[in-house]
Amino acid sequence: MNVDQAKRWLLERAGERGVDLEVLATFERKLEIQADDGRVSDLTHATQGGVGLRVVADGRTGYASSEELTEDALAWALDEAIENAALQERAGAALPAGRPLGRHELVGEGLSAGIDAKGAAVTALERAVTGDARVQTMQVARYVEEETEVALGSTQGADGGYRNGYVGLMGVLVMREGESVKQGWDVEIGKEFHALDPGRTAQSMLDKVGRHLGARPLRTGRRRAVLEPDVVATLLGLFGYAISGKSLAEGTSRLAGRLGERIASELVTIVDDATRPDGLGSRPFDAEGAPSQRVVLVDRGVLRSFLHNSETARRTGQATTGHAARSYASTLGVAATNLVLEPGAGIPAGDGVIVTDLMGVHAGANPITGDVSVQAMGLEVVGGERSPVDDFAVSFNLFELLERVEAVGDDLTWFPKGAMIAAPSLALADLSFAGA
Repeated sequence: MNVDQAKRWLLERAGERGVDLEVLATFERKLEIQADDGRVSDLTHATQGGVGLRVVADGRTGYASSEELTEDALAWALDEAIENAALQERAGAALPAGRPLGRHELVGEGLSAGIDAKGAAVTALERAVTGDARVQTMQVARYVEEETEVALGSTQGADGGYRNGYVGLMGVLVMREGESVKQGWDVEIGKEFHALDPGRTAQSMLDKVGRHLGARPLRTGRRRAVLEPDVVATLLGLFGYAISGKSLAEGTSRLAGRLGERIASELVTIVDDATRPDGLGSRPFDAEGAPSQRVVLVDRGVLRSFLHNSETARRTGQATTGHAARSYASTLGVAATNLVLEPGAGIPAGDGVIVTDLMGVHAGANPITGDVSVQAMGLEVVGGERSPVDDFAVSFNLFELLERVEAVGDDLTWFPKGAMIAAPSLALADLSFAGA
């Protein structure tokens, strides 16, 4: 049977057995095309997905899933979910009220180009990058494409589905100039294949890596700092832990009890907006059928909201924000969609250090305390002249850093970092740099 038939069959069986059921079907199609030495060297096309069941019975929740859509497989999954629910402690759980949600196409014709055109794009990327005499090797030249299809139904009346996706070009390269060797990567993503520009992406990669050639060690000290958008997006992903309703419900959010308080500079406004037409993480509703909305998390420095699903909202006495997240094979969680630090008026010129890359953030950062201590790369600015520097570390507390922001850039840039994150540059009066 197809997905709609499987969903109806499961909801009917749940009704007969007197349990509340939510059916979430998710399917992911991924295409990767690799180029090597001027030709397509590898093409991978894979699809994965299935049907996930969330049963609520007597205040208890149980999960199960099936990648097969036969009656036998679905019956087993329903039995498994009911049995799993019976093993849990009664916690007052309940499925949220649902409604018709409609069917939504968020992809359009963006992914419809032929394989030959996509292969030509990635070979053009490789050719443009390797045409630079400083490139020692291009380790990866890849076209990526991902399409997600979601269908949701529940005994509480939820019924709908949507399809979304994105395309991208990425590369990993090594550049050499004299004795200086640097490795780096870059990616360009979007909703429309025809909007990709291999030449533009190649130039961005060359600029991003090439500017670090000839780097010298940075001297230890405190200096004015400008964090580039990629760095800010990484830190915004770390901040996402603190604003998650799951962290709040579990007592691990640094921001617990601070709604309505100032937690950042008044220049800082952070939103999560699943309704953005240009957002690669946009969706019409969340994994429970709650409608998507623009949620202001930090408004000019003041904490206004956390991200919630119905369960974290119930546990914390707040309201769901439409940020329930799960795949067919996972349990209920919370996740951002299009997480954006709103751009500002721009960064005034000045001496200091532009931090361009942070290394090992996942190992060198504590998402609960916000403490960060990692190796970094950058550009030192003296008298308006920029020179590359490396072999230094930066140490700071994320929450204190947000309070000290003195300027916000107008260079908003999107990055795929779990959620889709958009960030501009940020400037700080000073930051501690540990170098030579």
